[in-house]
Amino acid sequence: MSDTTFARLDVFKTYKLYVGGKFPRSESGRVYEVTKAASAADAAGKREWLANAPLGTRKDTRDAVLAARAAVKGWTGTTAYNRGQVLYRVAEMLQGRREQFAAEVAVSEGIGPKKAAALVDAAIDRWVWYAGWTDKVAQIAGGANPVAGPFFNLSTPEPTGVVGIVAPQAGYGHSLLGLVSVIAPAIATGNTVVVAAAADAPLPALSLGEVLATSDVPGGVVNIISGRTADIAPTLASHQDVNALDLTGAIAADGPGAASALEASAADTLKRVVRPELDPFAQDWTNAPGTDRLLSFLETKTVWHPMGI
Repeated sequence: MSDTTFARLDVFKTYKLYVGGKFPRSESGRVYEVTKAASAADAAGKREWLANAPLGTRKDTRDAVLAARAAVKGWTGTTAYNRGQVLYRVAEMLQGRREQFAAEVAVSEGIGPKKAAALVDAAIDRWVWYAGWTDKVAQIAGGANPVAGPFFNLSTPEPTGVVGIVAPQAGYGHSLLGLVSVIAPAIATGNTVVVAAAADAPLPALSLGEVLATSDVPGGVVNIISGRTADIAPTLASHQDVNALDLTGAIAADGPGAASALEASAADTLKRVVRPELDPFAQDWTNAPGTDRLLSFLETKTVWHPMGI
């Protein structure tokens, strides 16, 4: 055998969208350059290239909405206990890829490895936290109502349907922890989601799609689109088959004016809307999440039933 050694070429990862449980390229075939987050080391003004991410289009967004709508019946019909098991499985799979995500979060957020690892650990814990709520949320969102008559009157929560999410943006939130904090409560309560990933830091989001695909989450329950928020968010806001809209990252992405326009567009189809913080820095994703987001995308069904004699 020859002693001659050859330099090995690195195999660069090809990032793709996550739609309907599959990994399509953007329908346009276009990509955009993702660079390392700005830091004090960027004295020369040129950031380090990380990867090419797919440039999602309005067509990709509409395809994702179709996939989310098709998954609603099956996911809503899954028992709350089983949904909790599925979310816990996501935490297990994410734990197994902890080092990869810590590296991606570090370069996406411009932070050190220890802080990045702590944020990944927090994201794993958040999946577990919401997994524990799936079969308990009905106890705080529903109940028996007192009525003047021989009837039982029961209020029970039901999922809203398809939720469009503008994810927290890099520099204002966390590319993984913030993302998990808006996805997990929506699907924990039986909704399906279409997510516009942080435009400047999409890599953890696109890698999360790989975790979801190898977990027990049915295809179409979570759909992740990378690209310009200004292209993706208006399609979600105006789409008649999207039932609710979470604009958490809208102001950070495109400014207050764009967020207001999205709210107005959502009003045309009577969508529920979670409004963004006027100050994007005000949202600290490391804080305890509470139950607000669990309750944001639930409808209340009230049932009357006569009492037996």
